[in-house]
Amino acid sequence: MELIMRTEYLINHLHELKDHFENSEAPENIRDKAFFARVKEKTTPIFESLEKWEEEALRVVKERKVNIHPQQINSTRENMELVLMHSYYKDLRRRRYMEYYKSILYIFEQLVDELK
Repeated sequence: MELIMRTEYLINHLHELKDHFENSEAPENIRDKAFFARVKEKTTPIFESLEKWEEEALRVVKERKVNIHPQQINSTRENMELVLMHSYYKDLRRRRYMEYYKSILYIFEQLVDELK
């Protein structure tokens, strides 16, 4: 199923974003156009995939194929968008970042498990 593959793709990126958050330095100048261009280039495909994931996941939820509430899908997308940006801009405490990370991973894994 395409939703499983898309979710697994996003899980892989979630892990990579966490590694980036933990192992890279914060940008010296967040207004740097080159930095912004690099971030945009790296994150645009993930944002696009996340949008498609939300549409597919909401459809599956409405068909009652999984035991997840639509609001959880919406929140997961919003949280993933926050993690995407905070992974590069580093303007969030690690504890809060990890809360987002864990909640996103929980929903992604629950969705995959229930669809398999």
